[in-house]
Amino acid sequence: MAKPKSVFDREAREEMRARMARIQPDTRPQWGKMNAGQMLAHINSALRMALGELAAKPKPSPLTFPPLRWLVIYKLPWPHGTPTAPELIATPPGEWQAELATFGDLVERLGARGPAGDWPRHPVFGRMNGKLWGDLTYKHTDHHLRQFGV
Repeated sequence: MAKPKSVFDREAREEMRARMARIQPDTRPQWGKMNAGQMLAHINSALRMALGELAAKPKPSPLTFPPLRWLVIYKLPWPHGTPTAPELIATPPGEWQAELATFGDLVERLGARGPAGDWPRHPVFGRMNGKLWGDLTYKHTDHHLRQFGV
């Protein structure tokens, strides 16, 4: 089994930034309702949540059960149209280049933090360690990059 990609791996962060830079503000999604600016603002909010800078209200979920959480993070494809926490779509997108620069900064800050220490509670997956946060963050970002064809 291949090692999952993680935001804690320098190569994965470089890949994420390069792929995001290939999206333009007018790039159309292959599925979903978000435009490119909304998607980038959403990803930036998710990165802030991972850093503990944006709180999201916990929701009752079977995905707090470790075997189910593991299945979703590591085995199952991310379904199109998965509902998101309202806090992750509440911030309207800013100017594209500024949002793109913020994305790069947030990705690097999260990567530099490393997996050790305490992590915030995820609104759906519950308490997670740093490794799970790093792998989930990559998978979530990859899902949206694929949504825009990169």
